[in-house]
Amino acid sequence: MITPRFSCDQTDDTVIVSLYCPSVRASDAEINVDDTLLTIHINPYFLRLHFPHEVVEDESSTALYDPSTGYLTITLAKAVKGQIFADLDLLAKLLAPQSSRPPPAPLIEVLESSPGEDGTDELTRGATRLTLEDKDEFLKAAENDWQVSQTVPETTAELDLSGRYYGFLDKYTGYFVHVAHTENEINELGNSVESCALDERRKLRITHENGKWDEEHYMADYADDEYIQELIAWDESGNSSEVVYTEEEKTEMLRLPRKEYITDGIQERNLYLTLITLLFAYAYDKRTTMDDPTPESAWTICSLLPAFSALDPPPYASAKSDMPVACRLAFADGELITTLAASYRRSLAFPLYRSFQLSEACRRDAASYMARGKRMTTRCLLEMKRILDHHEVYYVYSRIWLDDFCVWIQSCARENVLEELGGRLGRLVVPKSAIGWELERVEEATGLANCGAGDTDDE
Repeated sequence: MITPRFSCDQTDDTVIVSLYCPSVRASDAEINVDDTLLTIHINPYFLRLHFPHEVVEDESSTALYDPSTGYLTITLAKAVKGQIFADLDLLAKLLAPQSSRPPPAPLIEVLESSPGEDGTDELTRGATRLTLEDKDEFLKAAENDWQVSQTVPETTAELDLSGRYYGFLDKYTGYFVHVAHTENEINELGNSVESCALDERRKLRITHENGKWDEEHYMADYADDEYIQELIAWDESGNSSEVVYTEEEKTEMLRLPRKEYITDGIQERNLYLTLITLLFAYAYDKRTTMDDPTPESAWTICSLLPAFSALDPPPYASAKSDMPVACRLAFADGELITTLAASYRRSLAFPLYRSFQLSEACRRDAASYMARGKRMTTRCLLEMKRILDHHEVYYVYSRIWLDDFCVWIQSCARENVLEELGGRLGRLVVPKSAIGWELERVEEATGLANCGAGDTDDE
């Protein structure tokens, strides 16, 4: 079955679903409404949507097909007139399967049974098929309080548990088995990426960052920062306007996997922290290219993300597993600084433009995206995904991270948490000492060198 392109809108009393299904027979359309569930089947298209509130079919409901445009428009009445149906533009959320929860009690209860229905006859017939040896073994076991004799099993090959999991919620493995045969320039774990434990990944990442830190490069950009100041001053036009998804974005959302995510409080907390690093990397590339991605954009984004280059996502400080549920989405400033410090370090060690002030601008950009909620955050992730999907090597990071994040943001992320976290990031002060490379000393030395050079020119 094909999932058609579709969009949803609403009035005070109705919900309107418009789907594109050209060259079909309208008389074959099957439309079913069940509480919050709408299913539409018109060969070869199938669409199943879960609305946040109940809809009903009544005399005001209609289904109109326009063969000239290929659009089928379905109008359904709201069970509660005037009720607001939130997030109708988040298509992945509408397509996501409903949460599956085990029933609170058995659905079938045996009240009485007639002879032969309780399985006794079957047990009797089974006992008659036992051999004499089996019967003797059962009799001996019964006499010995059912202490059945046991023997040590033969030695078998140990199960190979060397494979490690990574990516979104640590649910992927095997994606880098042949990494040695690809031109993956951002992989910092070498050929052992599939067997490298998380602690080892972090050590390798930090070692690699320290090795790539170039004091002279930073001093040169600090001394001659005219173009960097232009990048910092660049203002994205239309950034404050309302987010309305384009047809291309809607199509991309339809191609996302249909998944349901069950997370505990710690996992959800870590996803928000990882989201900060994703938006920081996106903001850096967007600002340094002035919203015109280049062939190097995929490399830039991946290089700035510890979760990609070293499969090492946040948290970078130990979290308390016994933290009360109510506090698990309350982030301390120290935790946010530790998360951002990893992004700052990479922005000062890998890309072309290395400036602490530029990193600060990227932090403010990421804060702005989060503060605008799910829709803006989804748009940023879709743009990142588009860049990576077109790269012959780095598309793999889109598969193990961005696909899931695009779905999770729409269906599971909390609007109030995103907005609050965005506000916190915007006000946050990241000290240069958190980076670990004595930036203040390097900047002071650069300033003294410039003063000395100026005095020499005056003489």
